[in-house]
Formats: sequence, C-alpha cells, structure tokens
Amino acid sequence: MKRYWEWLYYNQPKLYKGFILLVLSASILYLFPKGSKFQFEFQKGFPWQHNTLFAPFDFSILKTAEEIAQEQSVIENQQAAYYRLDTSKLTSSLTAYNNQFENFFSGINPSERTSLFEQGRKMITTFHSQGIFPPNRLSNDLETINLVVGNAEEKRSINSFIRLEQLEVYVTKSLPPSLQKYRRNFYQLLFRVLDPNVQEDKALSQRIIDEQLRSMSLTKGLVKKGRLIIAQNELVVGERYQILESLKAEYQSSSLSQKKQWIISLGYAVLIALVLFMLSRFMYLYRRDIFNNNKQLTFIFFNVLLIVALAIVVINFDPALIYGLPLCILPLTLKAFFDARLGLFTHVLTILMIGFVVPNSYEFIFLQLLAGVVTIQSSTQLYQRANLFLSVGQIVLVYMTVYVAFTLIHEGQLDNLSLTTISLFFLNGLLTLFVQPLIYLFERLFGLTSDISLLELSDTNAQLLKALSDQAPGTFHHSLQVANLAEAAASEIGANTLLIRVGALYHDIGKMKQPTYFSENQKSTSSPHQELLPRQSAAIIINHVREGIRIAKKYNLPERVIDFIRTHHGTSLVYYFYKQEKEMSGIEPENITDFQYPGPKPFSKETAILMMADAVEAASKSLKEPNLSKIESFVRLIIQKQLDDGQFSNCNITLAEIERIKKILIRKLSNIYHLRIEYPE
Repeated sequence: MKRYWEWLYYNQPKLYKGFILLVLSASILYLFPKGSKFQFEFQKGFPWQHNTLFAPFDFSILKTAEEIAQEQSVIENQQAAYYRLDTSKLTSSLTAYNNQFENFFSGINPSERTSLFEQGRKMITTFHSQGIFPPNRLSNDLETINLVVGNAEEKRSINSFIRLEQLEVYVTKSLPPSLQKYRRNFYQLLFRVLDPNVQEDKALSQRIIDEQLRSMSLTKGLVKKGRLIIAQNELVVGERYQILESLKAEYQSSSLSQKKQWIISLGYAVLIALVLFMLSRFMYLYRRDIFNNNKQLTFIFFNVLLIVALAIVVINFDPALIYGLPLCILPLTLKAFFDARLGLFTHVLTILMIGFVVPNSYEFIFLQLLAGVVTIQSSTQLYQRANLFLSVGQIVLVYMTVYVAFTLIHEGQLDNLSLTTISLFFLNGLLTLFVQPLIYLFERLFGLTSDISLLELSDTNAQLLKALSDQAPGTFHHSLQVANLAEAAASEIGANTLLIRVGALYHDIGKMKQPTYFSENQKSTSSPHQELLPRQSAAIIINHVREGIRIAKKYNLPERVIDFIRTHHGTSLVYYFYKQEKEMSGIEPENITDFQYPGPKPFSKETAILMMADAVEAASKSLKEPNLSKIESFVRLIIQKQLDDGQFSNCNITLAEIERIKKILIRKLSNIYHLRIEYPE
C-alpha cells in the first residue's frame, strides 16, 4: 500500500494531465450535437466533387429563407384586421343624451319636443348597432373588416359603419323631411354624446396571424427515393443546392437508435481526443515548460473549452450569429501570456473542432484561419491601445474581404451581400476589444503574467526598484545598463523585449541584502572581501541569487521575472574567488560547487540574452582605455566562454542569433564609451 501511495505521489502531475484531458474531451463531447452528420461536403456555386448522388429515401424539399420570408410577408400584409363591437357603450351614450338634450332643444313646444327626443334616441340606438368608429381611425384602402360581436365573428363592409368625421351626413340621412331644420342641433348633440364602440383588437389580429404563420408549410415538394439529385462535377446551384440542403437537414433531424447515437458519439470522441492529443504533443515537443506547468496547461485547456462552448451555444441559438462570436480572442490571449506560435496552433485546432458542427464548415474554417493568422502577425504589444485597435481593424478587414470573395464565387455579383453578416463582423471586432479586461481577469484567476503587468513592473518608480536604487544605487545603475543592452539584443532577434527589460531590471535585487560586497556599490578602494576567505566571499556572491528569489516572492513578482533571477548566472563559477582559493591552497578546491551558482541554465532566448548582457556589462567596467578592438574582443571572449561552458544548451537560441547579439552588444558598448566605429574604405 505504501508503494502505491508513493507511486501516486510521484506521478501526480502526469495523472492530473490525464484527468484534465479526459474532462475536457468529455465536456466538448457533451456539447456536440447527438444527431448524425451529412457525409458529403458541398459549397454553393462549386462543382459536386463526389459520385453521382441519388435520393436514398423519400424526403421533402425545404423552402429557402427568402421564400419563407416572402410568404410570411404576404400573410402579415393580406390578413384583414379584427375589430370588436362594444355593445355596452350604448347605455353611456343614451345617458349623456338624456342629460344634454335640453341644452340643444330648449324653447320647443312639448309635443314636438317629445318627437325630437325619441328621434334622437332612435338614431343613437341605430348608430350603435351599426358600429361607430373614432375619427380618422378607418383606412380608406380597406373594403371589409372582420368584426367580433360577443363570441360571433362576421365580415362587414366598411361602408356599413358610422364614422364620426361624417356624422353630419348620417344625421341628415336619418331625419325625416319635417325635422331637417333641426339637423344642426342633432349633429352637435350627437357628436358630444356618441361614444365610439368599434376598436381594433390588435391582440386577436396578431394571434390569427401567428396561427397562420405556424401552420405555414416549410416545404414545397417531395423527392422520391432513387431520383437523381446531382451528377458528379455538376454545379451546386439553384434547385440542386436546395435539394441537397433539404437532404442534409433530413439526415441531421432524423431520429436515431440508441446504438447509432453511441456510435456517432464514439466517432466524435475519437476526433476530439485526436485534436487535444495533437495540442498536448505540440506543447510537449516545443513548449515543454508550459506542458510541465499544470496551471498553465489548465489555463490553455480552459480557454479552448470556453471558446468551443460559446460557439456551440451560439450555433444552437442561431447559426448565422457565429460570425459575431470573437473567436480571435483565443490567439490574442495566448499570445499575450505565452507566444504567437502556441496561440496560432491552439486557434487552428479549436477552429477544426468547431468546424465539426458549424454550417458551411469549409468557409467557416477558411475565414477563421485567415483571421487567426492576421491576429498572430499583428503587433505583440497589446498593452498599447493603438496596437489593439489596429489588430481588431485588421481582423474585421479580413472577415469582410473573405466574405465578399465567397459572395462573388457563389453569386457572381455583390447584390446579395447581407448587411446582417457585415454587422456581425463589426460586432465581432467590438467584442474582441474586450480581450484586455479578459487578460486582466485571467491574470488574477490563474496567476499568470501578461505584457500589461510587465509594463507596470518596468516603471522605475515601482516599490521594489525604488528600494534597489536607495540601498544599492550601483546595482540599480548596472541593471538599467543591462536592461538597455538586453532590450536592443532581443529586438534584433525578435525576442520579447518587454519581458527581458523587466527581467534585467530585477535580476540583481538579491544584492540589496549586502550591497557593499559587490563592486559597483563600493565607494572606497578597500573591499569587505579582503577580510574574508575566498570560500566565504564566494558564498556571499552566490547567495545574491537565492536572496533575489526570496525578495521577488515576497513582493509577488511573476514567475516569468523570477526565472531571470534564477538563470542570469546559470551554473557558472565565481571565477575570481575560485582562482584565489586555488592560488592560496596550491591545489584545486575540494568541492567546486562552493564556487558555482546553483542554476538552472537559461532555458529561453530571453534568459540567455540577459546572461550575455549581464556578463558583458559587468566586465566592461574593468576595461582600461577602451577602444573598439578591445570591446569587440572581450565581448566575443566572454560569450564564447559561456558557450564553451554549455550555458545555452537548454534554450532554443541558435549560433546565428548569438552572433547577431554579439554585434549588437559591441555596437551598444561602443556608443556608451563614445567610440566611433571605423568603416572600411
């Protein structure tokens, strides 16, 4: 049992990698559609590249989106509106008539008054039974309307209704000749008391329209089994394209047995596992440091799962909206934390997985791959806002260009460009701008370091650098010089200039503990090392690396910066005290590790450049009457010694790059000492 727990303990990192891969694969598989996928890939306007296709079974031809939209428009425009007759309004109109009759018919003899009163009530009753419209509420374009009275529905001509704007005409027609002299009184009275009782029932009208839309057929014909659908090399256009789309939809919507669903899921599982295995293998071969760091590995897999999940959610809601999803956030984020090559490789594999389920997968993959390449090729300095806007602008431009090109291929014209799709491209660009707050959030959640954080650390007024300049001013000045040299060298070979500058500024913070034991901080000709044995002096010098790591962790410096503290001397010897010990004892020191830095050796281009720049800058202080030839020879000598010691054996820097770095260091040191380079005649 003890051996089992020991095995489990020592293999914990490997087991975690297997577990996270399994969880990621299962999560993506769960999100994938459960139906079968159409086995043929085709594009509108392109030749049919497969064998001649016959209908494998009977299926209906789906109407196009344009045909469905046209039918919906016809239903909405031709559907007569529904109006409701409110019979309760008669009582309120008669009550108002009774109360106001005397105001319009005063001074009339009683017998005639009674006749007039009854005539008015009769007109009100008749008008209400016909239906009274409010002023200017009935369109003259209508001929008939649907009128609902109680629970009954009838179709009525618009001429059968009373319109208040024409009330005087109706009053004149309703009065007998003997009462025509009172038509003006009746008009004024009835205009006041008549309460319109016909109102449009918009809810009922919309409900009827919705019912008709729901019952509308989405198909327009039937393809019988065995019918020729398309021959090899025929163009996929017109009716053929719609029949193929209908057959594809039939495959995807058909119900499957439990066994077949398991088989389809197995196929998806194999593809997903293969893609994730390739991503893991890439990191294992080319970015071993990331592969060995489970936190960084989890971060990358989390981003892959997040992008795939968002894409599938959008596709399930509306496939057309997939072009509004900012998929280029993935390579931008990975480039900010790691490097462009890993960002592009991860983006490509993620897009391939999404391509399994997205419509028109070829167009989608082609478009997203080009956008990803442009994203990676854009500026790496995302902490500069202008660069981010330029990157997003380039992404949107690529989307637009590729979309226009595909439209020309499919349609042969640009008349059918979709403004909706173009709007989605701009939305995509706007959402991509949120990569900066997203990077900040990831920094806090996963403890990673982006260029934005490095920029903050490069400020010489930062707390730790301020303390270094106060306690060890010579070391601070040395660090600034090393930063300038290393940054120039990094720029020459395309390394991360911001990272190496920050690393150079902090690489010697361990000297703050005992600053006077380092020559750049000594103000007099006497050195405290004169009172110590060489072995003791070497221990103090070597300890500045360990002390630097301790201080860096105390101030929560990122691991990427601490790596420069660990590696800037590699496993080299404190040669001065090693030689002194050898001369004093007359023999080789018994334990050479007492004079050797703990390492590790540089494991990246940036840490290798810092080692060269640090050694060259420190050694240049010992030059007496420097000239160009002296500087060139000592730079080459120092770097060659580091090469001979194997200090660069663990990093991916080439001899050609080292040669270019030498030239940059020689030129920069010549500028520092104000030397003029002699050009051949």
